[in-house]
Amino acid sequence: MSKVWLVTGCTNGLGRNITEAVLAKGDRIVATARKPEQLADLVERYGDQIRVASLDVTDENAAKSAVHAALGSFGRLDVLVNNAGYGDVRSFEETSAEDFKKLVDTCFYGVIHLTRAALPMMRKQRSGHIIQISSVGGRFAVAGGTAYHAAKWAVGGFTEALAQETAPFGVKVCAVEPGSMRTNWGKRATENRPKFLPDYEPSVGEKLRLLESHWGQENSDPEKVAQVILQLAYTDDLPTHLLLGKDAVYINNQAEKKRAADAERWYETSVSTDVGPSSSVMGIEI
Repeated sequence: MSKVWLVTGCTNGLGRNITEAVLAKGDRIVATARKPEQLADLVERYGDQIRVASLDVTDENAAKSAVHAALGSFGRLDVLVNNAGYGDVRSFEETSAEDFKKLVDTCFYGVIHLTRAALPMMRKQRSGHIIQISSVGGRFAVAGGTAYHAAKWAVGGFTEALAQETAPFGVKVCAVEPGSMRTNWGKRATENRPKFLPDYEPSVGEKLRLLESHWGQENSDPEKVAQVILQLAYTDDLPTHLLLGKDAVYINNQAEKKRAADAERWYETSVSTDVGPSSSVMGIEI
């Protein structure tokens, strides 16, 4: 049975690849974008299989309208892919409150708005897949990415809690966490950047130079990532988190090792606050 999708951020990059993969499979889609006219070629090629909607994911009412478009056009919604997002590389001190909020509004609250709009329909259907396009940057952090990492870590925590809430009525939730992909993400993340204060050159400056040197050599093919997203939509045994790319797996493993080493080194301090020698977590002795 074919599925009905709603995907955000469809004009380029991974969002475009997901849209093309969905249509090639024969599924139907509401493809959303800030500039929907850039999807005109897909409308011409696939006709009634696709509906295009203008969407700023930071607008909660617009998110509701996009979900209603799926219901009005296709009668249901089976798969929501929260893909829209962007990065910004600069030091926290040199990031204005407005710019920080703008990024978090898109990368985190955009996810919240679309999920909130779609969930009642999926709950009534007793089925549905919600796939968040997060990042390995939701598992570790580097200098220059305070706003981005804050948003992606929030997406991971939100996804993990929501998956437990919706499991009893058949709605699956997964955070997909790719490493680097051959899209224009890195180039866009470094546009319009200010000159760093000298004190941030060894940290943020170094990370930026590394990112720029990596352009065109990213690890993952976004077309292959799109095929994985397609596979997940037809999988009932959905993982809550899914890393994609050898670089993502390696980076996550290194981050986990560091956290484990820190936890072991500070173990005695960590447990020193217990009331007594015997402790429990929700009734389970530890």
